[in-house]
Amino acid sequence: MSRPCLPPGTTASPEPSASPDPAASPDPAAPARTSLALRGEVACPVSLTVADLRERWEQHRAEVVFDCATSGPRHHTFEGPLLREVVDDAKPVFDPRRRKDRSRFLLAVTGGDGHHTVLSWAEIDADFGNVPILLATTMDGRSLESAGSQLVVPTDRCGARYISAITSVWVGACAVPPAVTVPPQRTRATPT
Repeated sequence: MSRPCLPPGTTASPEPSASPDPAASPDPAAPARTSLALRGEVACPVSLTVADLRERWEQHRAEVVFDCATSGPRHHTFEGPLLREVVDDAKPVFDPRRRKDRSRFLLAVTGGDGHHTVLSWAEIDADFGNVPILLATTMDGRSLESAGSQLVVPTDRCGARYISAITSVWVGACAVPPAVTVPPQRTRATPT
């Protein structure tokens, strides 16, 4: 079910504000308010915290094992909403009735450490790959409220596309590459 857009310039949750007094120390008991910006070719860009992701969408569970190049297999349990459902609510500007229109869209996900990855809309679309990629709100039963949401691709064998502390999800169409002109091949004359 699609939700209406928030008015332009508003966020699902208020952005963290800097303390007006630089000498004031933050309350250590207060959770951090990390958020991700969902933007690009969407009608409803929005900023979302882990609490927003937990409260506004159904939570799905993924038990994953991925091979870490440095420390071997890692076992984790994640919970969070499906990336597809969250992005759907931002209203990507493709025609949802046209599969070919949807299939040309990409998603670029960036983490707090600068690590990023690119996914195709077709990977998460129910008419194509239907991969249950999560924006995790918990990892192994612990809230990610202060650490930030994590991208979880449960079908991947390795964790290279797992993005921690997501800061941005960009959605947009892949531009058509320019046509490449192939020069005609020369033919060699055969001796007679």
